[in-house]
Amino acid sequence: MSRRSYPSDLTDAQWKELEPLLPPPKSGGRPRTADMREIVNAMLYLSRSGCSWRMLPHEFPPWPTAHHYYRQWRREGHWAKIHDTLREALRKQEGRETSPSAAILDSQSVKTTEKGVLRGAMTRARR
Repeated sequence: MSRRSYPSDLTDAQWKELEPLLPPPKSGGRPRTADMREIVNAMLYLSRSGCSWRMLPHEFPPWPTAHHYYRQWRREGHWAKIHDTLREALRKQEGRETSPSAAILDSQSVKTTEKGVLRGAMTRARR
């Protein structure tokens, strides 16, 4: 990496863990020329900053290239597989079961009316 790093960039240790999880280049066709670490750094920058693809800084690979890999990996399920693998590794490292065994449901998320009927329906009935 010959540029100054951004806070969203992968560390060497993170890249070492993530690199084997990325899909290999497709066989046939033009060989891959993009630096995959920079592609992932561009995706992380975009996610962290909230900017649009076209506003990606010029230090990263061209935005259409980064966007292409992002869309392809999302459509083919690679992002979900990477997420699941890293989550399982972290849970194992923490001495927990690899899959969550419980979920928390918040009953306060959905508010209901106290009376149980619509106010507009009550006023029409009185007329």
